[in-house]
Amino acid sequence: MSIHIEATQGEIADFVLLPGDPLRAKHIAETLLTETVCYNNVRGMLGFTGFYNGKRVSVQGTGMGLPSHMIYATELINDYNVKTLIRIGTCGGLQENVKLRDVVLAISASTDSFSVARYFPGMTFAPTASFRLAQLAAANASIMNIPIKAGNILSSDLFYHFPEEGDAYDLWRRHGILAVEMEAAGLYLLASRLGVEALSILTVSDHLLSGEHVSAEERQYNFTNMTKLALSLA
Repeated sequence: MSIHIEATQGEIADFVLLPGDPLRAKHIAETLLTETVCYNNVRGMLGFTGFYNGKRVSVQGTGMGLPSHMIYATELINDYNVKTLIRIGTCGGLQENVKLRDVVLAISASTDSFSVARYFPGMTFAPTASFRLAQLAAANASIMNIPIKAGNILSSDLFYHFPEEGDAYDLWRRHGILAVEMEAAGLYLLASRLGVEALSILTVSDHLLSGEHVSAEERQYNFTNMTKLALSLA
């Protein structure tokens, strides 16, 4: 067992989906996987292993933000020998051509987080997805008739901003950032450092230009295109 995951060796597959919401992990396990076993309930951060189209996969909740996400990713890699990690989560659209419910492939993840900058004082590191996984995801999306947007996203430490800041995302938007979320840059940093493969597949749950957003229930249960695309990578 690791500090935050109570699974024994062999209970976690080498391919893991990483939703932030543990209840989304539970929903995926109950509706898309077969022969599922719950291997973790520490701090309510649910984790399950099962089968999808004959492939053994796991799904592990990680919580919100780079620090929480990086705890679970680090333990999965170092303590359970996980080789492929796919973040599935929601994001806020920043461009007019990125619409509500669009699926976004995060090819790279810019960030304002010190969680990445602390390792590169006075320098800039560009956290990037696995090219093999991104290429495979794009090909599978075409086969599955799932339209995608692919490019650079922002992993931010902040969800809320003070009103006097104005448009906190204007600079990022002007440099082509597609959407904002809170985890991918940390995952890509760890994957690069620890020699595994990672990709973030996101669904636009709200839009920072139009003000549109989906319900909490839809965020938790109904983003099946993103999840099935992620599972197809197994």
